[in-house]
Amino acid sequence: MPNRLADAISPYLRSHAANPVDWYGWCAEAFVEARLRDVPVLVSIGYSTCHWCHVMARESFSDPELADYLNRHFVSVKVDREEHPEVDATYLAAASAFVGGLGWPLNVFVTPEGAAFYAGTYFPPSPLPGHPSFRQVLEAVTDAWTTRRVEVTESASLVAKALAAAAVPVVGGSLPGPHALARAQAELVGMEDPRFGGFGGAPKFPVAPVLGFLLGWVGEGSAAGEGQSLALRTLKGVGASPLRDPVEGGFFRYAVNQDWTDPHYERMLYDNAQLLDLYTQAWQITGQQWARTVAEGVARFLTTVLRLPGGGFASAQDSESTVGGRRVEGAYYGLDADARLQETPPALDEKVLTGWNGLAIAALARAGFAFGNPGFTATAAAAADYLLAQHVRRDGSLVRASIAGRASTAQATLEDYGMWARGLLELALATGEVRYATTARRLIDGTLGRTDAGTVPPAADSPSGMPFSAPDGPDPVLAGQGLAQDVDPSEGAYPSGISAAADAANLLYLLTGEDRYRAAAVAAMAVLGNRALERPLAFGAALRLSGALNGPVEQLLVVVPDASSPDEAAAGETASLLDVVRRRGTGLVASVTESQARAFAGAGFELFRDRAAHQGRPTAYLCRDFACQLPVTDPADLPGR
Repeated sequence: MPNRLADAISPYLRSHAANPVDWYGWCAEAFVEARLRDVPVLVSIGYSTCHWCHVMARESFSDPELADYLNRHFVSVKVDREEHPEVDATYLAAASAFVGGLGWPLNVFVTPEGAAFYAGTYFPPSPLPGHPSFRQVLEAVTDAWTTRRVEVTESASLVAKALAAAAVPVVGGSLPGPHALARAQAELVGMEDPRFGGFGGAPKFPVAPVLGFLLGWVGEGSAAGEGQSLALRTLKGVGASPLRDPVEGGFFRYAVNQDWTDPHYERMLYDNAQLLDLYTQAWQITGQQWARTVAEGVARFLTTVLRLPGGGFASAQDSESTVGGRRVEGAYYGLDADARLQETPPALDEKVLTGWNGLAIAALARAGFAFGNPGFTATAAAAADYLLAQHVRRDGSLVRASIAGRASTAQATLEDYGMWARGLLELALATGEVRYATTARRLIDGTLGRTDAGTVPPAADSPSGMPFSAPDGPDPVLAGQGLAQDVDPSEGAYPSGISAAADAANLLYLLTGEDRYRAAAVAAMAVLGNRALERPLAFGAALRLSGALNGPVEQLLVVVPDASSPDEAAAGETASLLDVVRRRGTGLVASVTESQARAFAGAGFELFRDRAAHQGRPTAYLCRDFACQLPVTDPADLPGR
C-alpha cells in the first residue's frame, strides 16, 4: 500500500501516515479512483491541534480491521482544514444538512463526483447511547451505496443544489448605516452573559472579531459607548480567566464551561494575533495597566513560542503533551515556569500560513508602535521578509502554506491576499518602509483584477457583485466538480477573505486617496450587509469595517527630521510627541522620517506628499478624510480624541 502522506506539508496529514488506512491527500486522483472502483469517498477533515481528531486517529484510523473495511469499500481522503480552507468550508456547509453541532474531525461521505450524501463528526469505536460506532456508520453507508444508490445520489444532488442556491449572495444591497449598526450593537449587548461575560453559554469562545466591532463602534444617542463598555468588560474578564496561560501569555482556543474554565488547550495563531490587537487598542482607549499587561504577554507568546527559526509563525500549538511519562491534554499548562523547563512542550504545527501570518504581523506592528517596543516590530518585519522570500512565486502569486521552506500545492485564498496585505500596510506604517506598502497595494490590485496596464472592473461586472476575488482562482478540485463557491462570506473566529481584502483596500484608500479602493470596500460590505445584520455574532469583522466606512476617519502622521544623530533636545521632542500619538487607538497612525515621507509620496501614497518636519522639529499632521489641520510641533496642541 503506498504511503501518500509521509511527505505531506501538513503535520496533521503526516500524523496519519502510519495508519493502515490507504489515505489520499486532497487531489483529483482520489475521485478518479473512486469512479473506477464505483465506491464512495470518505473525506475526513481536521487539523493538527484538534483533540478529538487525535482521539479518532488512535481509536479508529489505527485499527487494522476497521482500516481494512475502509480500504475495501471506500476511497479515503485526509484533509487539513487549515491548508485547504475552501474544502473545509464547502463540506461544512454540506454537512449542515445532515448533522447539527458541527466541528472537527469532520467526516463527510461523498459520491465520486464530490457531492455529499452523509456526514458526521467524531464517531466512537464502540456504540454509545445515541451514537453509533464508526464501524456501524461505515456499514450503513456501504449498504445505502450498494442497495439504495438512486436514493443516495438524489439526496446528494438535492444537497448540492441547495448549497449552490444558498451560496448566491444578495446583489444590490447597501452598506449598513449607523442605525443598522446600532441595532446590531444592541443585539450583541443583549447576548452578553451577565454573570461570566462574553457571549452565550458553553462552550465559550472569545469571538475576537465581534469584540473588535464593539470596541471600535461607539455609535450615537443614549446607547453610545455601550458596545465599547461590553468589549472592555469582556477583555478584562477573559484576560484574567483560565482561558489565558499566565506563564507564557497566550490564549487557549475556547473554554468548555460557561465560566471560562476547563480550556481546550490548543493555542491558535489567529486567536492570539487578533486578541493582541484588541488588548493593544483597549490600552490605548483606557490607559489601564491590565490591558497592557495582557497585550505584552500575548506579544511575547507570539515572539517566543509560535515564532519559527526561519522568521514566520507556526499556525498553532498542540493541546496534548507528554508530562511525567503520560500523554495528557493540558497537563503541561498546569505546570509553573520552572517545572515546564523539565518537560517537552506541546508540539507546534509548524505550517506557515500566509493569511494567519498577516494577522500576526499587523498585530505585532501595531503593538510595537503603541508600546514603543522595537522588538515586537522587528519580529513582525522578520516574518514579513520571510514570507516575501518564501511565499511569493516568480509570477507574483502567493503560496498558501509552507513548512521548513517547502511550499504546499494548496491554492492561496482571498484571506491570504487580504490578511497579508493588511499586515504589510500596518508594518509599513510602523517602520516607515514603503516597500511593504507597495507590495500590499500590488496584492490588493490583484484581488481587484487590476494589472499595471489594466483597470479595476466595477463590482457589477462580477456575477456575485463582489469586487474581490482570489487571483489564483478557486480550488481546482472543487471547481472541477462544480462545487467551488463564487464567494465564501463565512466569518466567525477570524475575518473572511472578503472582509480582510476590503479592510486592506480601505486602508489603501486612506494612504493613497484613490477612491477606487474605498468604493471596492463599500461594495463588498454591501454584499455582506444583510447577512451581517441578521447574524451579528458571526460577522464581527464585516460589521467593524462597515462602521469604519460610515464615518470620517482620522489620519495622523508624524514626520521626524532625518538627522542621523539628533541632539538630546530633538530626541526629547520626538519622544514627547510620539508618547501622545501612540495612544491613538483608532484611525490611521504613522511615524516616518522626512526621507521616508518622500519615498511614500513618490510611490503614490498621497497622504505623505509635502509632509516635512516643520523648522527641523518633529511635526504631527492631523487629517480627517484628507482635510488636514495646521502642522503641530507641540504635543499639547494636538487635539485629543
